[in-house]
Amino acid sequence: MSGNLNNPFAEPGGENPFDDPSIRQVTHSAVESVEQYNPIPAHTSGGPAAHNTPGSTPPYLPAVLQPSTDPSPQMVAVAAQADLLRQQDELERKAADLDRREQELQSRKSTGKENNWPPLPKRFPLKPCFYQDFAEEIPQEYQRVSKMMYYLWMFHCMTLFLNLLACLAFFTTSAAHGVDFGLSILWLILFAPCSFLCWYRPVYNAFKTDSSFSFFFFFFVFLGQVIIFIIQSVGIPYWGNSGWIAAFTVFQEHNKAVGIIMIIVAILFTMCAVTSVVLLKMVHSMYRHTGASFQKAQQEFSQGVMTSQTFRSAASSAASSAAQGAFQGNN
Repeated sequence: MSGNLNNPFAEPGGENPFDDPSIRQVTHSAVESVEQYNPIPAHTSGGPAAHNTPGSTPPYLPAVLQPSTDPSPQMVAVAAQADLLRQQDELERKAADLDRREQELQSRKSTGKENNWPPLPKRFPLKPCFYQDFAEEIPQEYQRVSKMMYYLWMFHCMTLFLNLLACLAFFTTSAAHGVDFGLSILWLILFAPCSFLCWYRPVYNAFKTDSSFSFFFFFFVFLGQVIIFIIQSVGIPYWGNSGWIAAFTVFQEHNKAVGIIMIIVAILFTMCAVTSVVLLKMVHSMYRHTGASFQKAQQEFSQGVMTSQTFRSAASSAASSAAQGAFQGNN
């Protein structure tokens, strides 16, 4: 009965199986490891964690859509249409320009070019004899030399006029030198128009039409003009030129004022001679780059002669006269 009267809530008399030291050590270490687990990694001051735990994962960044750099089909179509419109406008503008030029050429052919040189008043009885326009007729690379040749001709005419005045002054101091005054008038009347026709217009036409014959004609005549410039600058007495010899003779023997005037004219003649030599070299250098030759000059001359209406009429009249003479001789 004593066994049945024991208190069920009393401490058991036997040994507790969990009192084993090895079991206590295991259970105690497991509890401590769980308590020491920190799901949030420790951070240093202001910096990221020194290391990640095996169970941690890197944070996810939000997805950002990058803007597309490729143009849309609508933009490509608009750009292509704008380019086509621009090209169409440019073509229309060029076509209008060509039409305008063609109309100008047609009107010019129908009406003809009106001569503008020499520039004379409209009420003047004489009319201009030549048409001259550097910007229209002369290529851009030859315009400078052509204008310089024109200015040389004008300078030469002015020098001839001053030479006439100097010879007139010389004639007033010495009646024996009236021949110089008379020849100075002749040189002005002769050389002014002849130089324009014989070497200025040929070089103008040579640059305008790239004519080999005009180039050769210019070189042949202008070489003679250079020699004349040198003779005029020398000033041989009784030749009608106020050159260096005549000027110093007048300055020393007759009148110093007249001698000074003649020295000025001698300087102008010398400038004409030097400028003519320089321009001759410039024209010759340009002539070598134009492809002109003596054979082309011969061909142009023969074609010009054969196509000349005067030559054709003269040849036909000569042939008809010869035929009539032969027919009458046979009779």
